[in-house]
Amino acid sequence: MLNLRSPLYIYICSFPFLYFFFTNQIAMDSSEQEKVDGDIDVEKKKDKTANGYGGDGGEAKGTASSADKDSGDFYDVEIEKSNGEKEEKPPQESKEESTSISSKTEEFNDKEITIHSPKIFCNARNHYLPAIKSQAHLPKPDPPATPRVERSQSLSIAETMPSIGKYISDRSSSFSAAIVRRLSSWKEDNGDLVVKNDSLNLEVTEFHIPGVKVIVKLKSEAERLGLDLKGRISFFTRSNCRDCTAVRHFFREKGLIYVEINIDVFPKREKELIERTGSSQVPQIFFNEKWYGGLTALNELRNGGEMEVKLREMVGERCPEGAPAIPVYGVDDEEEEDDVLLETVRALRKTLPIQDRLIKMKMVKNCFSGVDLVEGIMDHLDRGRKKSVITAKLMAQKHFFHHVFGENEFEEGNHFYRFLEHEPFIMGCFNYRSSTNDSEPKPASFLADRLSKLMFAILEAYASDDRLHVNYSGIDRSEEFRRYLNVARDLQRVNMKLLSPSERLALFLNLHNAMAIHAVISIGHPEGVLDKRAFFNEFLYLVGGYPYSLNIILNGTLRRNRTSPYSFFRPFSKGDRRLELAPHKLNPLIHFGLCNGTRSSPAVRFFTADGVESELRCSAKEYFQRGAIQFNMEKRTVYLTRIIKWYNEDFGTEKDILKWVMKYLDSTQSGLLAHLLADDGHINIMYQDYDWSGNL
Repeated sequence: MLNLRSPLYIYICSFPFLYFFFTNQIAMDSSEQEKVDGDIDVEKKKDKTANGYGGDGGEAKGTASSADKDSGDFYDVEIEKSNGEKEEKPPQESKEESTSISSKTEEFNDKEITIHSPKIFCNARNHYLPAIKSQAHLPKPDPPATPRVERSQSLSIAETMPSIGKYISDRSSSFSAAIVRRLSSWKEDNGDLVVKNDSLNLEVTEFHIPGVKVIVKLKSEAERLGLDLKGRISFFTRSNCRDCTAVRHFFREKGLIYVEINIDVFPKREKELIERTGSSQVPQIFFNEKWYGGLTALNELRNGGEMEVKLREMVGERCPEGAPAIPVYGVDDEEEEDDVLLETVRALRKTLPIQDRLIKMKMVKNCFSGVDLVEGIMDHLDRGRKKSVITAKLMAQKHFFHHVFGENEFEEGNHFYRFLEHEPFIMGCFNYRSSTNDSEPKPASFLADRLSKLMFAILEAYASDDRLHVNYSGIDRSEEFRRYLNVARDLQRVNMKLLSPSERLALFLNLHNAMAIHAVISIGHPEGVLDKRAFFNEFLYLVGGYPYSLNIILNGTLRRNRTSPYSFFRPFSKGDRRLELAPHKLNPLIHFGLCNGTRSSPAVRFFTADGVESELRCSAKEYFQRGAIQFNMEKRTVYLTRIIKWYNEDFGTEKDILKWVMKYLDSTQSGLLAHLLADDGHINIMYQDYDWSGNL
């Protein structure tokens, strides 16, 4: 027996109504199409009569233009009816001739007829295409007054009815196109327009066209003075130097081209700096080969009005060879030394029986046993078993290999291990280049300092002064970024346990922000759910022998293994050795020092080991003063950044959050919040939308 609630029963009952509706609609569409066809045929006949038989009764003059019959262009037609409504031309063959005729008014069959037929546009796919709208930003002229066109009615001609499938497809296409046109016109109508309006004229002085970015390039100091500089302005700097930032800002403001030599990026140039100036202090400015001085000398030059004189001196002659050279691609770092155990490791890679094994009901690939490793060391180094076990433990400490399940560092018994280059995650690490770095690991403090200086230099050269906009394409092509990638490769087997807590905190903050920049360059900004997973979870670095993603650094290390938003699992399982690097106490300020490359995230910045705590406080103050908190006093509502909602367990209850936030507000914001908290009344906390677009 057929169930009355089943979908089949409902479909059977509704099919007659649907069939009647579609059939009736098709008939109406066919009738309208035939009516318009008849109208146009009648009008053509009248036009032909007027042109062929114009005598004493009247004269008809007109111009006709024929489009290319084979062009295949699509056109629109609008037909005015006697009641003022507009009717649109149905689709015709794509090769139909389009005509434009404008004729005078004449008497025909005792009726006054004015013929004005615009171009007839044919489209074999859709019923119609709308006329292109004029820009909403421009003044719209009034159309000239024209008499209405009176049309005669024609009889319907029977046509073959199209199939139901084709009809539904055409109607759905028209419906989709209408939605797109509506959204497009709404976006156009919302464009801003700045108009200079006075009694004499109406002049458009500025356009804000959606989707168009207009950049106005101001004249530089040399262009303003009409100078063609052939010389070179160069100066020596260091990363994160306030005076160097002031010099850089001055030259940028004047629009002058300069060469910056950062001795933190190019260490070997420091010797040249000392030879030229007798000191290693920066900044030091050179006009061609002539040393001028530092920031104090530049201020005197600017205040004394002698800048124009200096620029004119650089017009006539090109920069001589004695001037500081432009930094070029190269390697200024000291030569790397091979690890003392590298020869033994290379021999073991060739001789050990590395194969896939079934261990604890799991298939483990490319592994070897601890017994085979000890025997291989004994054979290669000709040592006893006890010393060979010590050597194997030293290899494990230097991250040449790990236990397949991370159960121990090294034990000789029935345990299995795997070389670092055979780990399943290794190919997803973006600081890995076809082979692991087998050189002697550099001190972790040295690498942390080197990484921060390089990233400071990158921001100073390729980010805005407020650090809210980053030139990722410029970073990708820069020598600073290439050298940063070399430092990132040195992190593969570094011993992170030798860092102090403040050094470790600064390193993980800097590493997170540097990885975010690298991820944007390599895989782009996240746009959807899958992109966010690839960006935050699958973009990996090999650090200290273990993989790290943006999610692992934030939620696993800095947040002490807490779940990420909308997740039920912790980043680290029990016994994960990466937990040993987590701070002893969670600091909520970390959320305002991490940048993920989006507009709603805090400004991108890097930290020093000595001042990481104060720098985090400054970062939080800047973020909240930039709009991360807003107030509606009438509704007693506070609007907070969505970051606090995602990680609310790091801040406490809602009252605790407001009291904690007050420490990082300016006087106006803190006064408003204190007023809401004073009467112990209910305060509504709302959270702002998060802008995931890139900080370009």
